[in-house]
Amino acid sequence: MISLVNGAHYIDATLQLPFSAGTRHNDGLSTIIGKTVFPPVSLDVSAAIKTLVLTLDLLGTFVFALSGAVAGVRRRLDLFGVLVLSFVAANSGGIVRDVLIGATPPAAIRDWRYLAASLLAGAMIFFWYPNIRRLRSPVLVFDAAGLALFCVAGAQKALVFGLSPVMAALLGMLTGVGGGVARDVLLSEIPAVLRSDIYAVAALAGAAVLVSGDALGLPGTVSACAGAALCFGLRLAAIKLDWHLPVARAARQAPDDAAAAARRDGR
Repeated sequence: MISLVNGAHYIDATLQLPFSAGTRHNDGLSTIIGKTVFPPVSLDVSAAIKTLVLTLDLLGTFVFALSGAVAGVRRRLDLFGVLVLSFVAANSGGIVRDVLIGATPPAAIRDWRYLAASLLAGAMIFFWYPNIRRLRSPVLVFDAAGLALFCVAGAQKALVFGLSPVMAALLGMLTGVGGGVARDVLLSEIPAVLRSDIYAVAALAGAAVLVSGDALGLPGTVSACAGAALCFGLRLAAIKLDWHLPVARAARQAPDDAAAAARRDGR
């Protein structure tokens, strides 16, 4: 029996009915030799993983929408254009991921929170861009953060849907780079993933950390934070230190050949 004394709850074991030898039971609570033993609490692991994926997805959506909106404002798009670009940059990778793993309709068009996060980020940048542009390279910073969040969210969701670790890591990379590719294509730019700086490799490394943590039985939150931190750090280091992947010899010679041709034409 549960009573209230001086504003505090306590259990009066003396009024409980006999349940078994040495044990008394009342309303789901067992008392063994004067001690109250509560039944074990079961944790819904699948629900916790789904919550983690949703949180990473929404954070990545917001941050990638910021990068898309900043790029749109810099190209002098109107309000509608900025909002469209923010939504496309934020949700393209997730839509591709969901279609590939059969999670249809995709979460970006099924859950209103994705649209709300994208439009909120776009509106913030459109109206407060003078304050945002004081940051050094805001597009690159927001893009790196979105890449980090999406690569681990994509890999985690792929694991939930039963994909193998290798395929989950690749799908995490695809989720991370999809938004940036769509943004750059709409702005008539060469996608960053196709250029020689560290971009897709950073996303793949972050996704691989999460997949490895899952294989080792580590908590999903720990693996996700470690993978996102690695991806974000690699991307920022590549920007600051000018890290590049190897480029074909012919590609390096192309500017010199173009300059020589221009000199010949000038003569």
